[in-house]
Amino acid sequence: MPLLKDIYEKLLERGHKLTPQRWAILNIFLQNKGRHLSADEVYTHLKALYPNNGIATVYRTIDLLVDLGVLKKLEFGDGRARFEIYDPDEPHHHHHLICTRCGSVTEFQDDLMESLEVAIQKKTGFQIQDHIVTFYGLCRSCQAELHQARG
Repeated sequence: MPLLKDIYEKLLERGHKLTPQRWAILNIFLQNKGRHLSADEVYTHLKALYPNNGIATVYRTIDLLVDLGVLKKLEFGDGRARFEIYDPDEPHHHHHLICTRCGSVTEFQDDLMESLEVAIQKKTGFQIQDHIVTFYGLCRSCQAELHQARG
């Protein structure tokens, strides 16, 4: 995870300040590491601390943090962008399981994907910089609910 000092320095380099609102939004992501938050979810958290701030503050701050490489924007095909803390030093990519019924997002890691990436690079000579793997299906809870409903 990027250090707060690094984030602060990135802001200063670009002529931005670490305002209390920006700090609060960044802290929301840090406290929810592993979750994929939408701007609306961040706004809900922020309102508890800064009731007078609008959602535009959240969007501007998220855009800035994505631009600085602090947050990573994720699209899961439902029209709602989600964001997570981006750590370029993370040794393994994580991938996503999306429940098509309830919309839950689960992260998973698998070294098989890493070995596939190496094999593709060797075979094609293509230098892979990043990849995204997302599987869609039913989470355990939704499977259980459907099983119960069927009787």
